[in-house]
Amino acid sequence: MQLSRRALVGGAALATIPLIRPRAQGQPGVKIGVLTDMSGTYANTTGMTSVVCTKQALEDFGVSGKGFTAEVIYADHQNKPDIGVSIARRWFDQDGVDVIVDVPTSSVALAVQGVCREKNKVYINSGAASAALTGVDCSPNMVHWTYDTYMLAKSTGGGMVKTGGDSWFFITADYAFGHQLQKDTTAFVTGEKGKVLGSVAYPFPGTTDFSSFLVQAQASRAKVLGLASAGTDTVNQIKQANEFGLTQTMKLAALLMTIGDVHALGLATAHGLNLTESFYWDLNDRTRAFTDRVKGKVAGNWPNMIHAGCYSGTLHYLKTVADMGAAKAKADGRATIARMKAMPVDDDCFGKTTIREDGRHLVPAYLFEVKQPSESKGPWDYYKLVHTTPADEAARPLADGHCPFVHV
Repeated sequence: MQLSRRALVGGAALATIPLIRPRAQGQPGVKIGVLTDMSGTYANTTGMTSVVCTKQALEDFGVSGKGFTAEVIYADHQNKPDIGVSIARRWFDQDGVDVIVDVPTSSVALAVQGVCREKNKVYINSGAASAALTGVDCSPNMVHWTYDTYMLAKSTGGGMVKTGGDSWFFITADYAFGHQLQKDTTAFVTGEKGKVLGSVAYPFPGTTDFSSFLVQAQASRAKVLGLASAGTDTVNQIKQANEFGLTQTMKLAALLMTIGDVHALGLATAHGLNLTESFYWDLNDRTRAFTDRVKGKVAGNWPNMIHAGCYSGTLHYLKTVADMGAAKAKADGRATIARMKAMPVDDDCFGKTTIREDGRHLVPAYLFEVKQPSESKGPWDYYKLVHTTPADEAARPLADGHCPFVHV
């Protein structure tokens, strides 16, 4: 019987990637589970490239001689909270997983958050955007590594209002991430004296025809169409907006878009778009060096900020395990997260950074404009840096998150 790709990488199917060699006798081992989207909307945004970048952290750290072994497994949560929770429980109860990494799709991420707290395991989220992960739903077992809806809204949404885009219409993915992103962006739009003229939520996942939503957006006469979505949904919306001629009368604000999405669209379609990432391969010598190490391992998909977050978060976790001892790290996820917060972070993707009390990893936000085809000098040379929001300003103020265990 021939199995489908989804069956091979679905919720029950796991793949193990050994680091260097089997566990040495007497050495404790840590197991890292990359819980991701292998076959759906976010498969290119996260997916196998997240696994590769997590594995790269193990290779760069060099576990041999550090007193413990390490391995990576992965699974597809199919963007469904119940499947994500089931995999997390199996990993912790049966498979000896110590830390879960990535977890795109905010509804899945929030559900897995509860399991990691209940089981006292480490959770490094890079793929989900909901700012609630370090807000009302925060956990002492989690670090939100790469970006959130507040960062995206402030950098992309707030920036566009300041340049004249003062009336908005939203097309929003109908789940936690989409609604939170629309809410956060609305706050920045109205805070800059702009207006929201309307919005429409589309069923997620599974929507591919956005024509009726685009007609509503066009009828609103708003200056900006805010796409509170991600992955292939955003790519399809931009393609269809161009086909409808909507881009002649409205500016498109891709509120969560990564370099792989731009690659899928092509510069002829994507040029002029504004978007925010906290990592870009061509920012500096260190980001270029990291990209050189991984780009050949996943053909046709250079790393974005989420992939970089999987690398960075895993590398810092391994440094923490070495610092506190593998046995102690495996025994107490909360203590491991506390040590991760206390230790300075430094890697090729984000440089020198810190982790805040509520679990937010503080990184700058970069507002990019997609280049014209004539401006690109080669493959994946897609971005022009427009503005940098410093790390402490890119994150929501600590007091505004209302994280229960934070006292400010």
